[in-house]
Amino acid sequence: MSVFDLSSRTVLVTGATSGIGYETSRLLAERGATVLVHGRTAEEAQAATDKLVATAGVNAAQLCGFAADFTRLEEVEAMARRVVAEHPHLDVVVSNAGMAAPERHTLTADGNEIAFQVNFLAHYLLTCLLEPALTSEPGGRVVNVSSSLHRTASIQWSDPQRARRYSRLAAYAQSQLALTVFAADPRVTAVSVHPGICDTDLLPLYANSGEPAAEGAAHVVRLCDPAVEIVNGAYYDRDQRTEPAPAATEDRTVKRLTKLADQLVGQHA
Repeated sequence: MSVFDLSSRTVLVTGATSGIGYETSRLLAERGATVLVHGRTAEEAQAATDKLVATAGVNAAQLCGFAADFTRLEEVEAMARRVVAEHPHLDVVVSNAGMAAPERHTLTADGNEIAFQVNFLAHYLLTCLLEPALTSEPGGRVVNVSSSLHRTASIQWSDPQRARRYSRLAAYAQSQLALTVFAADPRVTAVSVHPGICDTDLLPLYANSGEPAAEGAAHVVRLCDPAVEIVNGAYYDRDQRTEPAPAATEDRTVKRLTKLADQLVGQHA
């Protein structure tokens, strides 16, 4: 990957305390970007920023920690308000935070299936609330870190919380399909990317072994470069643009998902 200068860019990376999110933050900061490092708690975000300074030689002035537990939409809302107040010009949002669906059907305090909320709804809400700060200038964009498993999914419109029939793999895949569909929302300039099978906490969903997280992060960081021209709703498998699942770009599906998400994030939007 070419070394490009991102010193004028401000990038928010969700789920930045480990795995691909941490490596994405490191690569962005090494290229000069100001990186907003999101963690589930303030302590986790601070630990990640301290590690970036201590082990990667990143200038502490380039980093700012933000905290929100994505299982609580009120925390997502509060974080968005803080980001807009402190960083009114935001170039890129990397929607990376994610989790494997648990073995047992689990609802958040907001009443949503936990993987659907953490992997999709929280990012949907965050992106909508960040719209005042997210630049509309060329190069401004959202990069959704999705998964090839979105191709196996279907969104259960009549039962998105999967209360009637739960499968952890199906729940996870549904959340990734929703995130991929969201990239085609005309309100934002966005793409989605499958970073490859990497050695992270999500590896057991895919395989027994994977590439280093830094390799997956490199594919994410490439899409943060304003020199890389993107088409709204495009899907990348690592560094190759490919067609996503057919549902991911259907106008009817995009509108239907927007309506559903608006209902589920409710008062927080």
